[in-house]
Amino acid sequence: MSRLQVVSGKGGTGKTTVAAALALALATEGKRTLLVEVEGRQGIAQLFETEALPYEERKIAVAPGGGEVFALAIDPELALLEYLQMFYKLGSAGRALKKLGAIDFATTIAPGLRDVLLTGKACEAVRRKDRSGRFVYDYVVMDAPPTGRITRFLNVNDEVAGLAKIGPIHHQAQAVMRVLKSPETAVHLVTLLEEMPVQETADGIAELRAAKLPVGRVIVNMVRPEVLDTSGLELVRTVPRADLARSLSAAGLGGARRGQNAERLVDPLLAQAEEYAERYLLEHEQRAVLAELGLPLHELPLLAEGMDLAGLYELATELRKQDVS
Repeated sequence: MSRLQVVSGKGGTGKTTVAAALALALATEGKRTLLVEVEGRQGIAQLFETEALPYEERKIAVAPGGGEVFALAIDPELALLEYLQMFYKLGSAGRALKKLGAIDFATTIAPGLRDVLLTGKACEAVRRKDRSGRFVYDYVVMDAPPTGRITRFLNVNDEVAGLAKIGPIHHQAQAVMRVLKSPETAVHLVTLLEEMPVQETADGIAELRAAKLPVGRVIVNMVRPEVLDTSGLELVRTVPRADLARSLSAAGLGGARRGQNAERLVDPLLAQAEEYAERYLLEHEQRAVLAELGLPLHELPLLAEGMDLAGLYELATELRKQDVS
């Protein structure tokens, strides 16, 4: 079972929500999970209805069975200061560099360095052990950048190849890649049952595989309930309008003197059924595309009440049922 779970997806698919629910699911039954944010959006804090996360690991939730979820919002500037202190013992000199804007300059002109710092911090948490030799966290879940950037973000060794061929940065990149390309890591992609997100998911999987990064599972988010099956849709297409109007009247939407009221409902009802039939066909076509990718496929429901903390726990329970890990 992979200890570093990376979650990516096209914008708008709810990847941060899925990452948070996965962290809760993995923490069930007494486990400890670290949920890592790397994009600076404070999406985790919003989901867990807590204040903005600082650059420190902080407990934000208790999972069923007594497990704990910690969260960390990685700041690349502070991570670079930490890195400089670790390898070069700069101390106050590093803080002076930050005041002069040198830290922001370095991470801006060298995006590869920024990604090494972000992924490196997550990988350090994966490897960290306490004094008894046990891992501090059973799992680390990373809310990663979107699918279009995920391979470049994770393939840090290539990104820093032209930046540092020797020295601590080079060795750090190699250490990160040993974790990212090992069985300790799984990259999950979140999608919707829509053409563009599914195509981006397929493209992202192809890129990850080409880079020899370990692809985990495809998680379909916000799946709407099936109201009519194939036979029901066929019935809607073939039922006579007069029979439908009589059925509406029998259901209390018309009657002997109100038959015209029921008649007026037929057209909008059939239009709605036609719209549903189109969506039903599209979703089944996209499921078929996802099935061809050869990866475990999981679905999470669209929550009618919207997403809040209770909904997050509901999704975590669903992930546990489907054994997504």
